[in-house]
Amino acid sequence: MPTSLAPTPELDSAFAALGDPVRRALVTRLARGDATVGELAAPFDLTPQAISHHVGVLRRCGLIEQRREGTRRPCRLRADQLSLLGTWIADQRRVWDDRLDALERHLVDEEAVR
Repeated sequence: MPTSLAPTPELDSAFAALGDPVRRALVTRLARGDATVGELAAPFDLTPQAISHHVGVLRRCGLIEQRREGTRRPCRLRADQLSLLGTWIADQRRVWDDRLDALERHLVDEEAVR
């Protein structure tokens, strides 16, 4: 049974990016509101270059965007991209729920025959 949202390179890169705990923490922080790289770096014991690298990975896979505001470059979470990930996960959950329901019906039918 095919899902409505087939895996794509964009989904692959987003899931790969979220495989890193620092990047997941950055996404969690950005869910509360926009932040600069410096603000994102504050809770971590990482160099600004390391945080910039993580931000770049998230930007390239489309999970965040950066814009210029004078000398600031705040990052913003792209909820639409997160929504695509959520849709794919929900599709997979439905497929497996359907398969498990079918297995349960089969087992009940088999037991009734005995």
